[in-house]
Amino acid sequence: MTTKSIPLTSELHAYLVGHGAPPDEIMRDLAEETRAVLPNDAHMQVAPEHAAFLTFLTRLLGVRQAVEVGTFTGLSSLAIARGLSEGGRLTCFDISEEFTAIARRYWERAGVDDRIELRIGPAGDTLRGLPHERHLDFAFIDADKTGYPIYWAELVPRMRPGGVIAVDNVLRGGRVIAPQNADDRAIAAFNDEVLADVRVDAVMLPIADGLTLARVH
Repeated sequence: MTTKSIPLTSELHAYLVGHGAPPDEIMRDLAEETRAVLPNDAHMQVAPEHAAFLTFLTRLLGVRQAVEVGTFTGLSSLAIARGLSEGGRLTCFDISEEFTAIARRYWERAGVDDRIELRIGPAGDTLRGLPHERHLDFAFIDADKTGYPIYWAELVPRMRPGGVIAVDNVLRGGRVIAPQNADDRAIAAFNDEVLADVRVDAVMLPIADGLTLARVH
């Protein structure tokens, strides 16, 4: 089967971002501060087109109850919070007080801090504190790659019928074809797990480093 996908040059990427809800001043400032303060970790921040897609998707789904696993400096959580329905809530799980301190400042600046609860600790443990009933409309997983199966196992049973889980970095820069390290192997195995999970319908999209969307039955 031939592909119709095209590689993105820097010029084409700029065009794509500019024509699809480009980041506003707050998001630009957050991205720039992250690159300046955390140059060795800034690659963990979602791409601008990815952030725009998260806001769009959250609005499209009418999300009221959302979860994020892996918050970093807050760009993805800011995007999700902006898309929540009136009265909606986002619960964020992360292990770093340092990184999320930046996130808190930008949530406040954007006026969405009242919609977000941050829980610090290993998400494999803290996720278990969520109600067990099927109440979540949306979940976003973008944390340590070897932990994905654990987060998936905790979240799928808590998703309402029709709820959506978005999973980031499922292409690993293309290395899922020939894994080179533990994270690559973990994602390749996780992708197979999602494909075989009869509880969901899933599609993998070539957004940024690959994004899987799974609709829970």
